[in-house]
Amino acid sequence: MTTIPLNLGLTPVRRKPFGGRSLEEVVTELTEEIRELYTADQVPWVIGYSGGKDSTAVLQLVWMALKGLPVEQRTKAVHVISTDTLVENPVVAAWVSASLGTMQDAAQAQGLPVEPHRLTPEIKDTFWVNLLGRGYPAPRPKFRWCTERLKIKPSNAFIRSVVAAHGEAIMVLGIRKTESQARARAMEKHEKRRVRDRLSPNANLPNSLVYSPVEDWTNDDVWEFLMQKPNPWGYTNQDLLTMYQGASSDGECPLVVDSTTPSCGSSRFGCWTCTLVDEDKSMSAMIQNDEEKEWMTPLLELRNKLDAPFDEWKEGEEIPPGRKVGDPKPDKPARDFRRMNGKVMLFKDDAIHGPYLQSFREEWLKDLLDAQTWIRAHAPEHVQNIELITLEELHEIRRIWVFDKHEVEDSLPRIYQEATGEPFPGGPLDEQLVMGSDEMDVLKQVCDGDDLHYNMVRELLAVERKYRTMARRSGLFQALEQAVQKGYYEDHEDAVEFATRKQKWRDDIAENLTFDDENELDAPA
Repeated sequence: MTTIPLNLGLTPVRRKPFGGRSLEEVVTELTEEIRELYTADQVPWVIGYSGGKDSTAVLQLVWMALKGLPVEQRTKAVHVISTDTLVENPVVAAWVSASLGTMQDAAQAQGLPVEPHRLTPEIKDTFWVNLLGRGYPAPRPKFRWCTERLKIKPSNAFIRSVVAAHGEAIMVLGIRKTESQARARAMEKHEKRRVRDRLSPNANLPNSLVYSPVEDWTNDDVWEFLMQKPNPWGYTNQDLLTMYQGASSDGECPLVVDSTTPSCGSSRFGCWTCTLVDEDKSMSAMIQNDEEKEWMTPLLELRNKLDAPFDEWKEGEEIPPGRKVGDPKPDKPARDFRRMNGKVMLFKDDAIHGPYLQSFREEWLKDLLDAQTWIRAHAPEHVQNIELITLEELHEIRRIWVFDKHEVEDSLPRIYQEATGEPFPGGPLDEQLVMGSDEMDVLKQVCDGDDLHYNMVRELLAVERKYRTMARRSGLFQALEQAVQKGYYEDHEDAVEFATRKQKWRDDIAENLTFDDENELDAPA
């Protein structure tokens, strides 16, 4: 029960669910409202379903309302969408996947127009393709690249397809004002522009409206409803409560349709790779509370390995073996001092670090495949077919490494075989590579540990190979020049010193430039 402190010096009292109203009264009122909105027009509905308590409660209310309608009035499609980021907490992902299958069978058996959909991000947008393939740094609050790609784009693409087909769509979401002050303010802002009393406009998706039937409910209200009203598609809400009890005390991961939606990182169930919070409390609690879930330990260890803060080890912190006060934490050594385009940019007299280095990306891919292999061999039977990274993602990562990053060693098949004991199910790239692995080893020996120059020569060879078969080689010299510019530093310090001199030279010119000089510089040749 929720405790409400009174500012009278009295003993706190407990709030009654639904403000003292009976559950039956509230449910009857809401299901009648849902039926009225559903039959008012032919605009299809899209329900966001994450498998958590709030979205389950909303879907259950809609399901109950539809069952109360005559068959001839159940004419409008109700799409239930669940976005799988492919890095969801495995326990929750399995729960949601099984729930969608049961839901589809139950809807057909009961004659309801409910259509479940499991959405996933495009291969180019997945977490592993961006982190291991392109080398994007692990997500941070100020660089939250994952939410847009993994959550928002798949959901919005589906909603836009519904709008394109029908002109409009009504989104039914399990959002509540008591989730946070920010959520309450946003919902109250949209309430002022409501149409038909309960439908709010969606600023990010034209021609779509938002209906939030449980917006005024508290956590206690949601659980009161779920525990007293049986799940109509055959799942048990008691199991849902058990799953929540095994994790931390935060809220569920909502359907994310815009950047103002709270990150899954601050919720109970989100991505197991999430680095937007200090620790994955839900997975840690699951492992600690249930021996059968100890198989997730390798996932937690890998997640913590990816979570690399940006500062140095400080006095009083728990410093890992081999580190000391003042040593940089793992992030900067793992990243190139150049940006993705090869340029050196400064901030506070140091380089703004760019993508993860090749050696770290290869190491983390090996760790990921090792974890997958171990879980398949040691985990309970129901998760032995787990797929932490798909073959499609592996093929795309291999393509990015070889052709975009010019890492022509083509190391992914070797890493895959070392981790799984099986050959990589992909064809050879021998005909498309500049040189074989043996020749690349010789080149590395010639460079004698100078990785910058090795990478530069490797990229020059790749550029030459790319333009060799072209009838018109426009852009060849620019590509060669860019490759040289990326690698003509001695090391990190030399790059920072060069960039500092260059910036000072530009500042001096700008300071001494007169009006006439500017006109001369801008004059035609």
